[in-house]
Amino acid sequence: MTVAITVAAYHAATMSLPVSPSRLHSAFQGLRLRLRGSDLWFIALALLVGLLAGYLTLLQSGIARWLQGTLYGLDEGMRLSSLPSMTWTALLVLPRGGLLVGLVSLAATRLKRPLLDAVEANALHGGRMSMRDNLIVLTQPLLSNGCGASVGLEASYTQMGAGTGSQLGRVMRLRRNDVRILVGAGAAGAIAAAFGAPLAGAFYAFEIVIGAYTPAALAPVAVAALAGAFVADQAGIEAYLLPAASTIDVRAADYAIYGLLGCCCAMVGIVIMRLIASIEGTVKRSPLPAWGRPVVGGLLLIPLAMASPQVLSSGHGALHLDLTTHLPLIWIGGLLTLKCLASGISLGFGFRGGLFFASLFMGTLVGALFAGLLGMATGVPVVDATSAALAGMAALAAAVVGAPMTMAMLVLEGTHDFLLTSVVMSAVLVSSTLVRQWFGYSFSTWRMHLRGETIRSARDVGWVHNLNAGRMMRKGVSTAPADLDAAAFRQRFPLGSGSRVILIDSEGHYAGIVQIPRVYGDGVKPETAIGELAENRDISLSPSADVVSVMQRFDQTQADELAVVGADGQVLGVVSEAFVRKRYAEELDKRQRELMGERVDDTD
Repeated sequence: MTVAITVAAYHAATMSLPVSPSRLHSAFQGLRLRLRGSDLWFIALALLVGLLAGYLTLLQSGIARWLQGTLYGLDEGMRLSSLPSMTWTALLVLPRGGLLVGLVSLAATRLKRPLLDAVEANALHGGRMSMRDNLIVLTQPLLSNGCGASVGLEASYTQMGAGTGSQLGRVMRLRRNDVRILVGAGAAGAIAAAFGAPLAGAFYAFEIVIGAYTPAALAPVAVAALAGAFVADQAGIEAYLLPAASTIDVRAADYAIYGLLGCCCAMVGIVIMRLIASIEGTVKRSPLPAWGRPVVGGLLLIPLAMASPQVLSSGHGALHLDLTTHLPLIWIGGLLTLKCLASGISLGFGFRGGLFFASLFMGTLVGALFAGLLGMATGVPVVDATSAALAGMAALAAAVVGAPMTMAMLVLEGTHDFLLTSVVMSAVLVSSTLVRQWFGYSFSTWRMHLRGETIRSARDVGWVHNLNAGRMMRKGVSTAPADLDAAAFRQRFPLGSGSRVILIDSEGHYAGIVQIPRVYGDGVKPETAIGELAENRDISLSPSADVVSVMQRFDQTQADELAVVGADGQVLGVVSEAFVRKRYAEELDKRQRELMGERVDDTD
């Protein structure tokens, strides 16, 4: 009886114990293997990313609306940019909010490195994003938009959505390409939740965050976008609907007219991006402290906002107000100028946020202005003003953001008008093409360009930087003093012992490469210093030199091997041309297979 009770007590105690770490580890490994080996499991993970991104987007939107409502005393459902007028005392919120933004930016400078967004992370770092960076990026746009600066929240939406995908991918130790797809899936879920537009969210991920339409990313990104839109719908958030003309008659000539509108939007978009860069550069060269720049920017925004509160925030309320109201052309032109200045001042003086929605709003003004001026020039209404405003909205946003299909799909999902979308596509394609031709960058990549980065999209080029000379070199190479004579060299390195020897000077620094058979040549005297026979004395590779730079150096020198030398002049190893080209070809093949949907294990 006692034994039975003891056994029963043992089993009860065993059942009450927590799961052993080894069992949890085994479960984690099993889940990881399923995610790496099964497309269905990976799509399920993308679904989770989309749901989380949707919830985070709604949370951020709610916080920003609460901040604006509290700081400006807005009524329920009222938008800041739709107010008829504002007093200068109410607008003192702008410099006060700027002070908070400046203090957060000051704290961020302690990181001693730029904060990564989703585009840069996917282009250069295989989708790896820091959660600390994400929280900083989240805080700055929330404060900036909350106090009324002319910036949008879409940048923080995508940052947190993409960051969620990155963190889950890194926790599960997924492949580089899988992490990049999850980053895109998070961005898709965020944009889909913000606008209730899953198609726009999916195309945003492909065009902006992933940088290509790939079979491998199609299903995960689409599922994440649908999940983000589902979250918004379940939360009672209405889809982003746009007023459109009740009827629109599209003729062949209309495509050319809307293409001309796209040309105008391209020029305006380039002006906006250069204006922001110019203001930002001037402010950085000024003696203003970094923390004080948003304060000054907030003060400069006050007279603009007193002229028209529509320049405040991203412009959600103003866009709908202007699309449903026929305004005089001079007012439209003035408002466009004020909004451009407000966005330039906000971003140039240190407020943080994006131009996604601001470019949509300014695009409606460009479109309405285009339709009005065209009607004045011809004496008849050539195009419908509302349709032109929507086409301008998409075309200018495509010029600034760099996502033509995203903007076309946003119009389609906002109006449900396929005929209108066809002419919108004309404007969008012309706008994006001309910006690429004349300018070469979108707003996000332009800011990276100003920082010294050379990327023009989120297409994965990080593997090129990772595959560098330091990782490809062969260590433990043979070395010899450069002042060694030929006789001593022959004793140390007989024929057949190798092909080349690295020479070093009296201080241990690189002094060239000598081919062993050359030392045994008939014309070489025993007392000859082998340093005189060295090749590539002044040519070497830095360990950080990427594979493309290494191949270019081989082409220039026609050498078979080159030494890898550190900053202190010490020899670290040797790289052969044959091995470099072999590794480059392997990586290119691997990336191509990933693009076609094949799941390829990382080798680096």
